[in-house]
Amino acid sequence: MKVTLLQIDIAWAQCGENIRRADALLRAHLGSDVYVLPEMWSTGFATEPEGIAELESDSPSLRWMQAAALEHHCAVCGSLAVQTADGAYRNRHYFCTPDGVSFYDKHHLFTYGHEDRFFTAGQQRCLVEWRGCRFLLVTCYDLRFPVWSRYTAEAPYDVMIVVANWPQSRQTAWEVLTRARAIENQCFLLGVNRVGDDQYSHYQGQSRVVDERGNILGQCADDVEQVLTVDLDLEALRSVRQRFRVLDDADSFEL
Repeated sequence: MKVTLLQIDIAWAQCGENIRRADALLRAHLGSDVYVLPEMWSTGFATEPEGIAELESDSPSLRWMQAAALEHHCAVCGSLAVQTADGAYRNRHYFCTPDGVSFYDKHHLFTYGHEDRFFTAGQQRCLVEWRGCRFLLVTCYDLRFPVWSRYTAEAPYDVMIVVANWPQSRQTAWEVLTRARAIENQCFLLGVNRVGDDQYSHYQGQSRVVDERGNILGQCADDVEQVLTVDLDLEALRSVRQRFRVLDDADSFEL
């Protein structure tokens, strides 16, 4: 399973410019099974979404994700700030393939940044299967809450995808938690962060691929727009899970 992380510098509330950047980077790195963009990749982290969020029914960013998946025979994922048909604003993490669209609505809204004032939290986890690999979709602040993303026999997965706008001021937490979530769930983790600045924060990046032992298989450089491609050895992951069966000893719980 070949995955590509697109660590981009997001132009604030400039959907067209961000689509252009994402499209150029994807076309320059063709051949992957999955391409991952950051959280709210087409607008920046717009906690006050009026006038910035796209209508889901007429979203140019979502149309581009679907078109790119179809044209390049791949999956394209990342979150968008959208207003849904019921009028609610959602931080919606899309996983687009040539066959259709799955999505996850961010469950843990970032109350410190007032995301909860305008956005509606999702209540369901989302697992997607693509080309024999099972993905769990997670968004930014969710990374701090391990129960929400815990591997279970009822909802197993191989790869956790975390899309984020994670500021430099809390970079140590990003470094530690991405590795912790991969280790405790014996999974690959794709953590895709943005770079650049908005009115609130500076973003360092450090988008990364982590394996089930917590090893960094690849990481983007700090403070630069960059693309990272890594081959995930799913058979090796399954072999480790068979030999070192820590998931069998996990505590039972219900969300």
